Amino acid sequence: MEPVHSTAGRAHLGGGLSRYQLLVLLVAWLGWVFDSMDATIYNLVLTPALRELLGNRNSPENIGWYGGIILAIFLVGWALGGIVLGVLADYLGRARTLVITILIYAVFTGLAGLSHSWWELAIYRFLTALGVGGEWASGATLVAEVLPESWRVKGAGVLQSAWGAGYFLAAGVNLLLSGQSWRVMFFVGILPAFVGLFVLLKVHEPERWNQARPAKGRLTLWELFVPERRRDTIVGSALAFVAVFGLWGATNWTPSLVRELIEPGRLNAVEITRKVSYAVMILNAGAIVGYFAFPPMAERVGRRGAFAVMMAGAAVTLPAAFLVPKSYVTVLAILPALGFFTNGIFSGFPVYLPELFPTRIRATGAGFCFNAGRVLAASGPFMTGYLVMQLGSFARAASAIALIYVLGMLVLPFARETKGQALG
Repeated sequence: MEPVHSTAGRAHLGGGLSRYQLLVLLVAWLGWVFDSMDATIYNLVLTPALRELLGNRNSPENIGWYGGIILAIFLVGWALGGIVLGVLADYLGRARTLVITILIYAVFTGLAGLSHSWWELAIYRFLTALGVGGEWASGATLVAEVLPESWRVKGAGVLQSAWGAGYFLAAGVNLLLSGQSWRVMFFVGILPAFVGLFVLLKVHEPERWNQARPAKGRLTLWELFVPERRRDTIVGSALAFVAVFGLWGATNWTPSLVRELIEPGRLNAVEITRKVSYAVMILNAGAIVGYFAFPPMAERVGRRGAFAVMMAGAAVTLPAAFLVPKSYVTVLAILPALGFFTNGIFSGFPVYLPELFPTRIRATGAGFCFNAGRVLAASGPFMTGYLVMQLGSFARAASAIALIYVLGMLVLPFARETKGQALG
């Protein structure tokens, strides 16, 4: 893909971005929107899908158990894809790898709708996750290297807001298709493939990468653990682990929490689906505010300070959201705060991780840190499923997971502060 040299491509808009820079931000944003949508679809249809696939074994305990296993497998695939495709983005290019990742997660999300057993669904979710993990590493690095320094941190917040928009899109589709088979939701997930084709035609590799691509025979993954970078790699991975463990081990069980609160009544399946969709939308309204709040907070109080605020807030709001509500209305009132902290923290990673590594290994470093912890974090949903069986409810199980944010605050003193530093 050749660079665009037209005057239109170089012309700057009122906000300080050229048309091409705005296009790159939009394309990466859309890729992450559909990434989020395809990841979220499973959370929305988990209960009805496993009720069908488990047959006469579809008790709440088994749904929690097998649902946790599938989520854990998904996170392992996400981690593997993020690391491997992050390395590929340093060697092959950010834009080219972005196309590959979008096609992977779109195609296998669609195929998940053909599952006839829980383990078939698990396999398709694993393959979907390979693309989901790789998309963030290539997209976040592409945005960081194309946007001007004055826009880079703000652009990270815009990029991460796509995750909340993807939640809204998934919930909206779920609402629109209420009453339809859960399989239809997965079939909708193939639509992002068209975004991949658009990237292929319109986006070229950053000049920064063309000038500093890795040397042949040099393993970028190994460079993350040389003495001068080892601390950054370990701390960055630990912070991402905390955020991912809390999100997938607790927050993403919100649909199941809502079902616990409303299913004992007389609502039919369509009404229950609608209420779950509204709850997810409200959760992510708070999340989107959090995504945009993190970058200016990081510029004011530093990267470590912003992470500390988000972790402290998550440690408080998670048990409040899952233990306090006794009604659907009450949980709706708390969900925006939960979304703000447990989701908003993720805007810190496209800001902070690219700052830790030089251009030749930036996608490898960002991809590894953001995803390596997912191997351990994969125990989060599995542990939640186990705790559901032991404690008797999603609410008590998810609340116990909140302790992970306390661990995160103990890691922060070891994080290198990068506020005010330009990309190397």
